[in-house]
Amino acid sequence: MQTPSLKIAPQGPHFSRIVLGLWRMADWAMSPQQRLSFLEQALELGITTLDQADIYGDYQSEALLGEALALAPQLRQRLQIVSKCGIKLLSPHRPAHQIQHYDTSRAHIIASAENSLRRMGIHQLDLLLIHRPDPLMDADEIAEAFQILQQSGKVRHFGVSNFSPAQFDLLASRIPLVTNQIELSLLHMTPMHDGSLDQCQRLRIAPMIWSALAGGRLMSDTSEQGLRVRQALVTLASELGVTEASVALAWILQHPAKPLVLTGSGRVAALREAVAATAISLTREQWFSLWCGSAGRSVD
Repeated sequence: MQTPSLKIAPQGPHFSRIVLGLWRMADWAMSPQQRLSFLEQALELGITTLDQADIYGDYQSEALLGEALALAPQLRQRLQIVSKCGIKLLSPHRPAHQIQHYDTSRAHIIASAENSLRRMGIHQLDLLLIHRPDPLMDADEIAEAFQILQQSGKVRHFGVSNFSPAQFDLLASRIPLVTNQIELSLLHMTPMHDGSLDQCQRLRIAPMIWSALAGGRLMSDTSEQGLRVRQALVTLASELGVTEASVALAWILQHPAKPLVLTGSGRVAALREAVAATAISLTREQWFSLWCGSAGRSVD
């Protein structure tokens, strides 16, 4: 089985519905060859889109990916690579940072994108995202940085992460954006009610979903909500003959905004569970049984 792909915006790229999130790559303790083998196994499942950020792995994850790609440079042609910028962490790898803060200045965006390319050993990003909304965000300055990166061939497309609909609209009024990467799960349904997914449908832009399994809490949370959701997942998984994780991801994938789902695991078995979710079609009653489990009530 392979995950399908889709065009994520009217003028956007084609990405796989399941995206390989690499924010934990530094924790996987893999050799460069093991990292390469993992990428190759993901590609066999149709997972062609990789999600990175400059800060992942305490500024080390992009370089770890670069080491793997250097062993098989031809793989780059089969991949779409996403990265993010705009957060400055306190880190021994960034001794000049005196406080953790946001920086969406033109100079930082350009320097961060160029550093990402250098660390990964590639010439172009398929997508660059602003990682978090910045209270000092100057939309004109960000647009100028994006235009410079696009005109120089260093970045193909642009988007945002964790932006509210109003913040998205502000930046999109200056330059085309192709996605908003947002948190959504059965333990965090806020985007279904705050206009985020409505905006994506209106603009025909596919959102990218992080923490789709609530960072693993979906299978262990002991709150009343967590217990209700897990019981609903167990019931449906038994009916459908699939895993609870696959059902939880299928619930997200079925939304008409056509989300892409990020995985964060270094286990191939977890990737297979995610890909299996793309083949699951829930009835409306099944879908709403999960919604009601999360909300703790029936619909009005």
